[in-house]
Amino acid sequence: MDQKVTFGLIVGTRGIFNGALATSGRKQLCAVLDTLGYKYVIMPLKETPTGAVETVEDAKKCAAFFQKHRGTIKGIIVTLPNFGNELGIVNALKLAEMNVPVLVHAFDDDNDKVGLDQRRDAFCGKLSVCNNLWQYGIPFSLTTNHTCRVDSKEFAADLHKFAGVSKVVYGMRHGRIGSIGARPTAFQTMRISEKLLQRTGLSVVTLDLSEIIFAALKTGDKDQAVVKKLDDIRAYGAIPAAIPVENVVKSAKLSVALERWMNENDIDAAGIQCWTSIQKNYGCATCLPMSMMGDRLLPCACEVDIGGVVGMFALTLASGNASALLDWNTNYAEERNKCVNTHCSNYPNSFVNAKIEISNLDILGKDLGYDNCFGAIKGKVAAGPMTYFRVSTDDFQGRIRSYLGEGDFTKDPYGMAGGIAVCNIPDLQGLMRHLCKNGYEHHVAMVRSHCADIIQEAAETYLGWELYRHGAK
Repeated sequence: MDQKVTFGLIVGTRGIFNGALATSGRKQLCAVLDTLGYKYVIMPLKETPTGAVETVEDAKKCAAFFQKHRGTIKGIIVTLPNFGNELGIVNALKLAEMNVPVLVHAFDDDNDKVGLDQRRDAFCGKLSVCNNLWQYGIPFSLTTNHTCRVDSKEFAADLHKFAGVSKVVYGMRHGRIGSIGARPTAFQTMRISEKLLQRTGLSVVTLDLSEIIFAALKTGDKDQAVVKKLDDIRAYGAIPAAIPVENVVKSAKLSVALERWMNENDIDAAGIQCWTSIQKNYGCATCLPMSMMGDRLLPCACEVDIGGVVGMFALTLASGNASALLDWNTNYAEERNKCVNTHCSNYPNSFVNAKIEISNLDILGKDLGYDNCFGAIKGKVAAGPMTYFRVSTDDFQGRIRSYLGEGDFTKDPYGMAGGIAVCNIPDLQGLMRHLCKNGYEHHVAMVRSHCADIIQEAAETYLGWELYRHGAK
């Protein structure tokens, strides 16, 4: 899925205020977006007297223009250089029927420019616009401050957040999630309602694991994609000398088979059956292919955890970074705000930020034979900011529910095998109580940045998901 975002712009104006403010405001906003590198579409200047939207006729022109760019526009920015006409703005949005996030911005007035030809009154006009959006049932986002300069740092931050919100909302309304193989029988925690996800817009595309296995078996050693993948694998991490070359080749073929299916079916993220069929019937782990796709911003979740991969996908869209699926796994001695999160693992290399080891699964290898289990990513997640997010479905109430919060990966040592992340989370014990009392799964998606505000705005304002924000005031 395209990670870039293009905004549609609506400039408001009202005849009793100076129209030159609308013209200059339009020019200033476009200049700021150009400087920050955002793409945008805006109705041509000549279409209305000031290049802004005021009347219902202006609204019709704006709506028709936006409809020509349907599929390109991921979010709409409404800006008020003066009071603006709420009827023009609300009708433009209603008639365009874009169903994308809307950010409402209003210009600051300057204390020394409040004469009849200079005053903006956008502070007041924003209330009128928002009132009408509320009446029409059009969800919208707000800037941090009620009014602000478009060339300010705070507005740049608002744009960054809104771009993230727009990406998440578009992804959740148009995403295609691969479900490859069956969930492990022992893990009823992985059950989820595809029908409820579809109501948001997420399509779950299923595939029997045997099709991937046979596709990998039919792929030749000299296939150019396999040859290149072998080079990529050797550059991706350190492979112990004891690992047979043929096991690495198996992993390369599996990776090619998975990537080809995902490309052919426009899959944005996937949950994959990672044990025990693939080890018994093919002879390697799925972790390495999943890790490498994750670093390409194609999140892949273990154990066909579709809810987990939806959370990973949202975090990747919000942050632009690779995400991972982790177990809430172990307490960290008696430090009650710390815990150890781990997986076998399929962590993206970028999670570790150091040379990783690519070798055999430990726990499964002991049971299934190490020679059948090559492909585990081993390393400790580097210290830094972290956001966690979990998406689940409550089939009894017919709703999508989720929890969200921020913490940090720490430098604390821990001697367990696999992919290890020591996490520090404020009031961790309160979070664990919430998870237990509300029947959440033991898996959680995490990303290496703080982006909870983006996820919260997308989930609550536009997607209508039930969300618990841990630590929110």
